[in-house]
This record gives sequence, C-alpha cells and structure tokens, in this order.
Amino acid sequence: MLQKLFLIFLSSTVLFSCTAPSFYEKSYDFNKNIATGHFDEAEKMLEDNKDKLEDSKIRFLYFVNGGLVEHLKGNFELSNEFFEKADLFVEDERKNGLEQGAAFLLNPNISTYYGEDHEILMINYYKALNYYMMNDHDDALVEVRRLNLRLQSLSEKYSDSAKYKEDAFMHALMGMIYESNNDHNNAFIAYRNAYKIYESDYQEMFEMGAPLQLKKDLIRSAYRAGMNEERRFYEKKFNESYDPKTEGNTSVLLLWNNGMGPVKEEWGINFAIVYTGGGWVNFVSKEYGLSFPFYVGDTDLYGLTWIKVVFPRYVTRNMLFDRAEVKIGENTYPLELAEDLDAISFKVLNERMLAEFAKSLLRVALKQVAAYKVGDNNDSPALGATLSFLASATESADTRNWQTLPHSIYYKRVPVEPGKTTMEFTLFGEKTNPEPHTLEVDVKAGQTLIYPFYSLGAYEPATLNRAK
Repeated sequence: MLQKLFLIFLSSTVLFSCTAPSFYEKSYDFNKNIATGHFDEAEKMLEDNKDKLEDSKIRFLYFVNGGLVEHLKGNFELSNEFFEKADLFVEDERKNGLEQGAAFLLNPNISTYYGEDHEILMINYYKALNYYMMNDHDDALVEVRRLNLRLQSLSEKYSDSAKYKEDAFMHALMGMIYESNNDHNNAFIAYRNAYKIYESDYQEMFEMGAPLQLKKDLIRSAYRAGMNEERRFYEKKFNESYDPKTEGNTSVLLLWNNGMGPVKEEWGINFAIVYTGGGWVNFVSKEYGLSFPFYVGDTDLYGLTWIKVVFPRYVTRNMLFDRAEVKIGENTYPLELAEDLDAISFKVLNERMLAEFAKSLLRVALKQVAAYKVGDNNDSPALGATLSFLASATESADTRNWQTLPHSIYYKRVPVEPGKTTMEFTLFGEKTNPEPHTLEVDVKAGQTLIYPFYSLGAYEPATLNRAK
C-alpha cells in the first residue's frame, strides 16, 4: 500500500521540485505594494484572485492580508469582516487527517496553512484597533478580552518556561484600550501583567526589558485608579514619579508599526546514514550535532550513505527606519520598542525545529524506503534508484507565513493640551534621510487617544539561499 501511495503522490507532485519558487517569491508583488503604500493595487490583486484563494490551502493568509489591506485603507468595518473570517477559520477548522497524512508522506505544502501562534494573536490586534478607530470602544474591549483568552490558551499550550507562551505587548495593548475607555483599574492590571512578562519572558528570550513608557503607564494608571499603595511601590521600584499637575491627563498614544516581518526560505542539511543493525539506521549531522534513529526493516537502502533534507527557516527583512521621535513645540519624545515580531517569529519556529527535523527526516526516509521497495518488487534496482532521486526532487519546505506583518511595533505616550494639536513625527534610518510627517489630532480633555502609524518599507531579505 505504501508503495502504491508513493507512486500516486510522486507522479502528481514531481513538478513541486526544489526549483519551485518560495512563497515570498510568489507574493513579491503583493508585498511590494503594501511596503510602498500602493494599497489599492494590493486590494485589486486580492480581489482578482478571490475565487482561487478564498477556498485554498492558504485561505488564512488571504483573510488576514485582506484584513490588513482594508485596515491600511481606513476601511475598518470591511477589514474586520476579513479578520472575522480568519478568526472563525482558526477557531472552527479541524485539520483533515487524510490531507495531513498526505502532506506528511510527501510534501507539507499540500496541507492547509493554519497560522503561527503570533500571527493568530495579531488578528485580535488589528480587530481591536479597527473597533477603536470606528469609535466602538465597547467592541474594542470585547476584542481585547478575547485576546486575553487566546493568550491564556497559549500559556496552557506550553509547559516549558522558555517557550513563547505569553505576549507582553498584547497585555500592554489591553491596558491602552482600557485606559482610553477610562477603565483605569483594568488598565493597571493589564500594564502590570505586561511588565511582568517583559521582565521575565521577554528579558530571557529577547533580551528586551519593559519600556520606560510602560513603567510610567503603570504608575499613572495606579494613581488614576486610586491605588496609592501600588503607585508608591512602583514609583520607588522604578525611581519614577507621576505628577498630574505637570503631566496632565490628556495624551496621545502613538503606535508605530514599522517595517515588515521576516520571510521563510528553504534550506537543507546533509545527514549521514549510519546502519546500526536490527533494521535500524541513524541519521546523523555532525555539523549541527543532530542524530535521529529510524527503523527501515530489512531494507538497506542499497547502501545509501547520506540524504539531504530541507526545512523552513526565517530570513530577516531589515527595516528602512530604526528609530523615530515626535515633537510638540520644544518637547521631543523618542518612541520605544514594545514588540519585536521579527524576533518572535524566529523564536516560534526555532521552538519546534527539532520536531520539524524529525518529521522531515521521517518523511524522506519513508519515501526512500518506498522507492527501493518498488524497485525490489519489479526486480529493478535501477528503477528504485530513479524513484529515489525523484523522491528527493519532490522535497520542499513549507515557506508560507504572514509576510505583511510589521517587523516591530514602537510606542510613546505624548501629553497634549485638549483640542487640536499638530505633532511633528520623524523617522530615522542609518541609510536613509530623515522622513518627517505632520500628524493632526483632536483630543478631548482627559482623553487618551490611540494613534496608529504605519511605515512598512523594508529592505530585501538578507539571504534567500534556497536548497537545491
């Protein structure tokens, strides 16, 4: 049966060889339109391919990219329609066993893409912002509560403390939206949760502690919630203080979504095959210190001594701008890094890399065993060798991911006077000229206004050394 399935799958997918373009290459024009601000063109590309994409293996990416495009165009209601479809897909879809089995035996690209953990969290990020921008603060709060439930599920999913299982920035976002709704008690709780995650998980995993702005937000929300004991505790802990007479209670929270996240490329590792007897072999990579046992039965793979296995890995797209500041009158406020989605992407993939290694090796081994058994059954070692070569040619890593997410998110709270205010917002990069922007805001007395800003330009990926 294995040999029969092998021949069927091999004949149907031989075109999916290592010369096939990566998902980044297939999506290049769409990504470029997003990066350069040509959102109408990006929208048209999605609309022209709607029939093909909406029920495809990458419908998750179609939904989230559609949601992002409409968000960037200011069509917040339509954006949420896309993101709601993505949300329902994540919550309701169940992986098809036959499909997953076929993908395991042959090629992971024939399976449905379900999104990485951090990509799924970003659905709630954009939905909450969409509701907020539509002045629907109640639904924005509902969305951040749903985000909190999703964060709890993520925490329960992993028991290893070194895994990405809680997101500090998402808790900070919850605090911002609670505060914009004058719910200072819940804002304080959310900011405190964010601080704890920054100082524990983020410090360990990303060498990234809590932003100074978050510490100030924690003190201020404690003050405004009437938590004087907590306020004094954190003032002493951070050596910071909040003076409502000088800082006021009217402000703009500037969220800077910057650059574009990494893309996946295909790369390969050569594994030596060490025959250990009893039908067992070890796949060994001395270069990476890896060794995986595999049972091949009475098949000796005709003396095959090594195989090449392909895996996905991320490649960074460096940001055009790496810092920014906002100026009002004589006062200048530098923005602080709050979320490094690029680093989180690497972390999420690396956490399961050993499992990816094991699955890919097993898939290759099964294909090689099936190839040589076909040769045996037809008294043709040459046929077995030919099928072995074709089996290797059908190996392809899954290079799909949500490639239009920002590289990083920065933020800053800027105190303003009630009414209309003009802010000068300037972006800086090592290889680019400063890029100034004029932002006009109209803020009510006592209001905290969230203002998202996007600069999604990025350099090409540092390398795309795809396996051959």
